[in-house]
Amino acid sequence: MPEKAREKFLNCASEKRTMQKSEPNPKHARRRRFKAKRRFKMGQVKLPRVSRSAFPSTFTVMNMLCGYGSIICAEQREYALAGWFIILAAVFDTIDGFVARLTNSSSEFGVELDSLSDLVSFGAAPSFLAYKFGLEQFGIWGAVLSSALMVGSGLRLARFNVQLVGFSKEYFLGLPTPSQAMTLSTFVIWTSSEYLFTVEEMKLALTALTLILSLLMVSTVKYDLLPKPKEFRKYPFKTIAFALGFLAILLFQAKGFFFAMCFYIIFGIVRYVYFFFSEEISESRSEPAAEPIEPSLTKPNSNQLNSQP
Repeated sequence: MPEKAREKFLNCASEKRTMQKSEPNPKHARRRRFKAKRRFKMGQVKLPRVSRSAFPSTFTVMNMLCGYGSIICAEQREYALAGWFIILAAVFDTIDGFVARLTNSSSEFGVELDSLSDLVSFGAAPSFLAYKFGLEQFGIWGAVLSSALMVGSGLRLARFNVQLVGFSKEYFLGLPTPSQAMTLSTFVIWTSSEYLFTVEEMKLALTALTLILSLLMVSTVKYDLLPKPKEFRKYPFKTIAFALGFLAILLFQAKGFFFAMCFYIIFGIVRYVYFFFSEEISESRSEPAAEPIEPSLTKPNSNQLNSQP
């Protein structure tokens, strides 16, 4: 009897051990499931692919940062440095378009980012620079007047984005925002180093320049693009004019830059006025004169007499 009881006890103990192995503790099971979720495999990690549009977008971001730097310098009354930051932003704006065409990486994202960067660098930065440089003395009216540059830049960029599909590759419709920003910034750089105007004369000059640039941006005056190397022979006058402008910039720095931009602006206005009046004259000459209606000398027949009331 004791041996049978012992065997029965051993069998029950072994069955209990097997049941414990087959049915683990739920706490340990939760830990195992949690560890399985935290398992990390190096083979599944994939780095994001850098698209081609990232290269021109890098220069676009540099354009935006230059505009922000110009605002900071204008706040600290470093007007010449603020003007050079705007010119550097225009350089980055030119490079990003060149890189986008070179790599064939134009995209809707790049177009929208470029417009926002241009609004900061060529809208908000020149507007704040004009306000701090001279228009601040007008008080609230100076703030309203300087904001015309930012509003005009926003309208100009919005119109450009809307008309981007049918955009002509030969000219801009309205003064480009980088051109107005460089005109204002070179004027500030030049006049801050050479005292040419009194305080009152500076107010009037800056007011006139702000109004003219703001109106030209929303106008329909056509302005030429920078010619490409393959177009030098096709447009010799344009090529020579731009070459002389670059030469003036190299020789006279900010002063030459300002007068080169003034020539660019005035040439567009003169050409617009010339073609406007020449088209009107040609239309008036092409209209034929109305011929007088002569009464018929022949006698009416019977059918015509019967048809008359």
